[in-house]
Amino acid sequence: MTDDLSVRQDPPAPARVADPSSYTVREAGPGWVVFAGIMLLIIGALNVIYGIAAASDDSFFRHNVDYITGDLKTWGWIMIGLGALQIIAAFSVWTYGEFGRWFGVFCAAGNAILQMFAIPAYPFLSLTLFAVDILVIYGLVSYAGRAAAR
Repeated sequence: MTDDLSVRQDPPAPARVADPSSYTVREAGPGWVVFAGIMLLIIGALNVIYGIAAASDDSFFRHNVDYITGDLKTWGWIMIGLGALQIIAAFSVWTYGEFGRWFGVFCAAGNAILQMFAIPAYPFLSLTLFAVDILVIYGLVSYAGRAAAR
């Protein structure tokens, strides 16, 4: 007579042995380089737009803000120039050349410094763009050389 409450037990499964040749590892390098290029393009476009707004009409940003050096119009023109360089750097990064890599790092570092100066005008956006610039620098320094070597 069979008991409905009995549990059927299978014999233990054989131990699995890992075969390292069966693993495939995707490199993170190309993804970081594409990310860095896209972020350079977006931040460059934002800098051009905000630079035009700062250079043309001071009422777009906070009123009565003291800047470390210069006025808002001066910083607007600097942002327009740096934004244009960042857009060029984005396309240069996507060529996977050494010049593009270091030009992208230079533009991202310049923008990080500029964003620290622009904190009085728009603090939250400035800190966010600073953080993205650090990620761009990390991606280009860590992975762009490997992606170019392939």
